[in-house]
Amino acid sequence: MVIRSVANILLSNSLRTVSYNFKQAVEALSGLQSNAEYIRNHVKTNADDNSVKSITIKYLERSGLTLNDLDELSVIHVTGTKGKGTTCALCECILRRSGYRTGFFTSPHLIEVYERIRIDGEPLQRETFAKYFWKVFDELEHKKEHEYDMPHFFSFMTILAFHVFLNEKVDVTILEVGIGGEVDCTNIIRNTCVAGITSLGIDHTNLLGNSLKTIAWHKAGIFKKGCKAFTVPQDKRSMAVLNRRSLEKGCQLNIVKPLEEKISKVINTNMPLEIFRLNAGLAISLANAWVTFNGFPALQNYVVEKAIEKFNWQGRYEIVSINNSSL
Repeated sequence: MVIRSVANILLSNSLRTVSYNFKQAVEALSGLQSNAEYIRNHVKTNADDNSVKSITIKYLERSGLTLNDLDELSVIHVTGTKGKGTTCALCECILRRSGYRTGFFTSPHLIEVYERIRIDGEPLQRETFAKYFWKVFDELEHKKEHEYDMPHFFSFMTILAFHVFLNEKVDVTILEVGIGGEVDCTNIIRNTCVAGITSLGIDHTNLLGNSLKTIAWHKAGIFKKGCKAFTVPQDKRSMAVLNRRSLEKGCQLNIVKPLEEKISKVINTNMPLEIFRLNAGLAISLANAWVTFNGFPALQNYVVEKAIEKFNWQGRYEIVSINNSSL
């Protein structure tokens, strides 16, 4: 009885410690500068694009990683204005169901911040998130040169995701851009196998410019020499910029058609069929390109179809009932 009582006390203390560590982690994250605010300040001060990447790399190295370490990750990098989260999630689902260990970094989160970093389709557990968080945060805190010498929120989460994916030894990293592409902190990645751009539109004009041309220029910043690049049909102005940027970056840009209607009728989502077909067509192309790039066996059609059938991405066209009201 005494042994059992002691065990219960230790377990209780352990649970309280995990809860405390996670709560404190969220509080510490909340104290970091927002991504939009950081980029806005960058634009105001007319800092060059390389300075943003240099700052991100500085914090990456302080955390204990180098760009050479990141080269070990096999990356699918995705940006766009509409549908990039859905496209990434479906691409991840296809590759996971094909037997690959997946790491997926996405934003924003619906409820809890740990939802942004996923292994094999599942968000990190609180205790796992807290473990990795404090390892990285304490390292950065210890090496500060002044009081405010810390990465902004999204930059920290990106660096944290890299630590998780390397430690968890994922086969593929699906990386969703935060804002834009060219100056986004995810764009320090050098070993991009596949890059994708979803539908473009006017967004974040104070950061990316107020024309489709400038927005397309920023988005195409994720293209890397030799990578496989894909996009959905865009308007002529955007497509001209994307094509020009792909030539400058040394990669070939492919335009993806929407998923065949006969396949996409089996989807389990409230998303309009036309939108889903567009995103799904791109997701399948990204997944196929990744296995081809790495010399792996071709994806099985029945696995892809099953992934589409079972796909569920919460918070997108989802109807939720609360107190007899639908939201």
